[in-house]
Amino acid sequence: MPSRRPNLLIFMTDQEQAHVTFPEHPCRTPHADRLAAGGLRFRRCYTPAAHCCPARACFHTGLYPSGHGIFNNVTTFTAIHTDLNPGVTCFGSPLREEGYRLLHSGKWHVSRELAPSDFGWEELIPAGTRGFIDRSWEMWRRRAAEPERRERERGELYRPGWGMYRHYGTLDHGQGHYCTPHDYRAVNTGLQGLREAARGRDPWCVYLGTLGPHDPYIIPARYAAMYDPAQVSLPSSWRDDLSDRPVVYQRQRRFWDQLTEDEAREAVAHYWGYCTMQDDLLGLALDELDELGQADDTLVLYLSDHGDYNGAHGLWMKGVPAFDEAYRVPLLARWPQGIRNPGREVDDFVTLADFAPTFYELAGVRDAPACHGRSLAPFFRDERPDDWPDTFYTQFNGVELYYTQRVVQTREWKYVFNGFDWDELYDLRSDPHEMHNLAAQPAYAPVIEELCGRLWRFSERTGDFNANGYGTVALMPYGPMSGLRG
Repeated sequence: MPSRRPNLLIFMTDQEQAHVTFPEHPCRTPHADRLAAGGLRFRRCYTPAAHCCPARACFHTGLYPSGHGIFNNVTTFTAIHTDLNPGVTCFGSPLREEGYRLLHSGKWHVSRELAPSDFGWEELIPAGTRGFIDRSWEMWRRRAAEPERRERERGELYRPGWGMYRHYGTLDHGQGHYCTPHDYRAVNTGLQGLREAARGRDPWCVYLGTLGPHDPYIIPARYAAMYDPAQVSLPSSWRDDLSDRPVVYQRQRRFWDQLTEDEAREAVAHYWGYCTMQDDLLGLALDELDELGQADDTLVLYLSDHGDYNGAHGLWMKGVPAFDEAYRVPLLARWPQGIRNPGREVDDFVTLADFAPTFYELAGVRDAPACHGRSLAPFFRDERPDDWPDTFYTQFNGVELYYTQRVVQTREWKYVFNGFDWDELYDLRSDPHEMHNLAAQPAYAPVIEELCGRLWRFSERTGDFNANGYGTVALMPYGPMSGLRG
């Protein structure tokens, strides 16, 4: 590895599934392909929780939710915690102590009490939520005084007493920008900061955080018209009726069934357009690095906090259904002076908890905070540690409705423990789209027992005792002793 510590340019989108950045996908992402050609494409990067706040806290701390304490949205009345656990830090603080200049532009969503500036970042756009007041009831009272429209228009869904929800559409902001105003401002402001930091002698870390392609998919006309819905192929699992999955999955599917097949294709086309817009913004950042002569010394990372079902299993957004489209996220890395044999693909499991330890290693942080994740630096060197994890785990404790759910996944199997309903088991070799739930079939009991054992051992390592032995909550089919024997 080079002796000089790299600059870091982090481009994090919101709710982008990994699949849209794969070269075989019809969504056009030429700048992601450009990034991968000069570096690495990680095929199996996952988020520990398909929800913004816990996912972003994993990225910034290197810990799973059981370690950092953020389990759902910190800005709602239903927040389990509004701040990180005592003693938990984010990677910004150690990097700042090692001499890095940190510039933050865009979405934060890690804590209600603390902002990026509390961890060493200069906030180019104020990103914290300190002093946030949830005014939901004021909004609902105001909207209740208005007539409720029950006839839905194309791209809308009707929700009695909640108002219409527009799922996709065309943005007319009249500001002359070719993309959504927030994302343009976040990237443009961040690049202004990058230009200024590049003039200094210290290594720098610039974070660009966009809001896209988060729902609703309301985007400028040029992107809304980029993909022809008639040419869109819906996901292979789109017609899945979810009849052997938890009832909450089915309830969500019932809501989305208001969309016709044509509307579903239009929604997918808008999502792809939104993702291409993010890719264009990435292109601006890559061009800026080239113009500044900083590309060789900079590790560029393109990733997201979680994915979006985007029609898979008839679902959209993200949430409690534990399907691959919501959990697998893009990860592209380029560092000309530090990545050997560029153009490679990595097919090992990595997670958002692996980034903080990566930054600590590359920045030479001494006495780095403890992390549940591991450094990705060996993959940059074209090395694969023999003991690299062969299993991926999640920790999901619900969104604004609380659900206890854990996933343990290998290359062959995926087991989902649903503390609120029936469990799930998928044979990923014969059923990669997770269409056939095998959990209730006695023949697969040994598989479930082995996977439960793995899950309990991981729970012990991460302090995630997600149930006790009391009869009403000891619902995992094989308890902790199944993981501790032998």
